[in-house]
Amino acid sequence: MSTREISKLLFTTVYPLYVQKAERKNRTKEEVDTIICWLTGYSRAQLNHHTAVIIDFQRFFDQAPAIHPNSSQIKGVVCGIRVEDIQDPITQKIRYLDKLIDELAKGRPMDKILRQ
Repeated sequence: MSTREISKLLFTTVYPLYVQKAERKNRTKEEVDTIICWLTGYSRAQLNHHTAVIIDFQRFFDQAPAIHPNSSQIKGVVCGIRVEDIQDPITQKIRYLDKLIDELAKGRPMDKILRQ
């Protein structure tokens, strides 16, 4: 998927898939929300707003209050590509989020997911 295509995906559509993936592995929506808020700086209320309106990933990340400074510690492979090597900033942030949700689904403890 090209950079342009991935940034135009609707966060509103993908968010429930993140929650479903977590819940299938006995994790919770609250944990998904914690991860998203940690990465983006959104409050729970702001996140709830963004899950209720139609917004693509480009705008979702452009409007984010502050990407967490420890996000650069997110390493690994998503869809066969190392997230730390992605050049496009929006694509990298989307893949950071994908990687964090993958870690949650694999049972990794929250303190490690949140790079604490």
